[in-house]
Amino acid sequence: MSENTGDERRADTGRTSDKTKPEVAEAARSPKVGDSRPAPGSGRKPQIGDSRPAPRVGDSRPASGGGGAQDQPGSGGGRKRRRRRGGRDRSGGGGEGRPSGDGRPDQKGRQRQGNRPVEAVTDDARLELDEDTLKRRRGRERRGKPIGRYLMCVSVSGGVTQIAVMEGRQLIEHYLSRPADDVSEIHGNVYLSKVQNVLPGMEAAFVDIGTPKNAVLYRGDVQYSDADFDGKGRPRIEQVLKARQTILTQVTKNPIAHKGARLTQEVSLPGRFVVLVPNSTTFGISKRLPEAERKRLRSILDRVKPKQHGIIVRTAAENITTEEVERDVRRLLRQWDDIEALAKRSQAPSLLYREPEMAFRYIREEFNKDFRGVVIDDAEMYERVRTYVDSVNPALVDRITYHDPETESLPLFERHHVHEQLRKALDRKVWLPSGGSLIIEHTEALTVVDVNTGKNVGRSSLEETVFRNNLEAAEEIARQLRLRDIGGIIVIDFVDMEVRANREAVATTLRDALARDKTRTQVFDISELGIVEMTRKRIGEGLLESFSTACADCGGRARILDDDLLAGSGRAGRR
Repeated sequence: MSENTGDERRADTGRTSDKTKPEVAEAARSPKVGDSRPAPGSGRKPQIGDSRPAPRVGDSRPASGGGGAQDQPGSGGGRKRRRRRGGRDRSGGGGEGRPSGDGRPDQKGRQRQGNRPVEAVTDDARLELDEDTLKRRRGRERRGKPIGRYLMCVSVSGGVTQIAVMEGRQLIEHYLSRPADDVSEIHGNVYLSKVQNVLPGMEAAFVDIGTPKNAVLYRGDVQYSDADFDGKGRPRIEQVLKARQTILTQVTKNPIAHKGARLTQEVSLPGRFVVLVPNSTTFGISKRLPEAERKRLRSILDRVKPKQHGIIVRTAAENITTEEVERDVRRLLRQWDDIEALAKRSQAPSLLYREPEMAFRYIREEFNKDFRGVVIDDAEMYERVRTYVDSVNPALVDRITYHDPETESLPLFERHHVHEQLRKALDRKVWLPSGGSLIIEHTEALTVVDVNTGKNVGRSSLEETVFRNNLEAAEEIARQLRLRDIGGIIVIDFVDMEVRANREAVATTLRDALARDKTRTQVFDISELGIVEMTRKRIGEGLLESFSTACADCGGRARILDDDLLAGSGRAGRR
C-alpha cells in the first residue's frame, strides 16, 4: 500500500511539472527536510536542515555567508554568528591580516591603511655648537684615537640585528632584534587598546592591543581622576575600567613565554636628554647628577617645561645647553601631538607609536664619551646611526665607524671574539679563574645558581679557600646575570662559610658588582646556609631563549624516557 501511495505522489508531481514552469512549481510546493537551499532570488525562506550551497566560481563573497550576504534580500544568509569575545584567530596568523599603513601586516588585520604609527625622530637636523663645547664633550683620546671603557658592535645579517657591548675585550651585554617584530619586541610602544574583561579578584584587566595574546593592566598602573571618585581613596579597578572600553596604554614589559605584555596608562616618551610624561605633573632630575648641575638644569626646566605635561631629566643631560633641552622637549611634544591626532582617527586596537630599532634605543639610552666607539657592519644602518648621533651628540659622531665586510679580513663579531663568548654564555656551566665553577639552571618559577669549589683546593685553610671562591663567584654571577639577561627570582647557593664577616663581605661584593647593571635589582642578606635570594627586573626573554627553542621530543627537560622499561612485560606503558 505504501508503494502505491508513493507511485501516485510521483505521478501527481509529474503531471504538475507538465502544466507549470519549474520555477513556479519549486516556489509553490512546501519545503521538505533535507532540501538544499535555493539560490538567492528564489523568494523562499530558509528552513531548518537546508544545506548551504557552494559559492559560485568568481564570487568574492565567502562561503560562510557573512558580510555581503546579509545585505541582499532573499539571500538566505541566516542569522549572524555571535563573535567570541577577544577576537578570532587569537592563536596568531599575523601573516593573513591586512597590511597596516606602513606595509607591515597587523596580527589581526585591524591596522587601517594610512594610519601609520608615529615613530621617534632619528634624522633631525644638527644643532650647531661652539668649538669649546664640542671639545669638552669629545672625551679622551690617545695618539689621535678615542679611548674609552666600552665598545659597541652592531652586526646586521639576514634582517636580524645583534648588538654586543664589550668592556675591554670581555662581552658584558648582548641584544638581538628581529625585523618587523610587532609581537614580541614591543616594549615602549603606545597602543589604542580595548578592555576585554576586568578581573576584580586579580585587581587586573586583560586588554586587547592587537597582539596574539591579550596584555595585562594591573590596578596600580591605571590612571584616573580624583574628581570622578570624590577623593574617597584609590578606587577599585572595576570602578575605573569596563569591558569594551577604549583606553590609551603603553607596554612596560614584553610578552614572555605564555604571558602577555604588561601595560600602563601613564605614557612616557623618552628623548635623548629628557622624558616627556603627557598629562602629568611629574617633575624630576636624575639623582646621578651632581647637585650643582641639578640646580642648573632645574632653572632651565622652569622656562621650557610645558604646563600640562611632566618632564624627567636624564643623566645624559649633564652639561648640555638650554637650546638642546628646548629642542628635545619640542621634538617630544610634536610626537605626542601626532599620537593624539592618530588616536582620534583610529579604531582600537591600533598601534599609535613604535619605538625605534634596538641600535637607536641603546645609543639613545647609553652612548656617551665612555664608549671608545660604535662599529657597524651594515652600510645603511651606519648612515642612519651616524645621522642620528650627529643630531643629538655631534661631538661623538667621529666614534661611529663602518666595518666593511668586503674589505675586512674577518667578520665583525669574529674579530672581537663575540661568537666565542656567546657560546660560553649559553652553557649551563661557567668556570671561575681559580678553578671553581657556577651551574646555572632555569625553572618555571626561578633561576638557581650553584657555586662549587671544583678544582680550587686552596692553600691555607678550608674557610679561606671557600671565602676566596665565593668572592670570585659573586663577581662572575653579576656579569652572567647581565649578559644572559636573567630576570625574575634568582637563588644563589654559595659554598657554606662559618665566619659571619665572610658572609657579609660576599654579599657586599655581590651588591657592588650588580650596581654596574642598569637593570633594577634587589638583594637580600646571605643566610647561614650560604643562600642569597634576589630579584632582577625582567624585560626581555633572555639570551638563551633568543638563540634556542625547546626540544619537541622532551619538552625542554633534557631527558629521554625509557619506553621499554616503562612498558615492562606488557604494552600499556608504551607511548
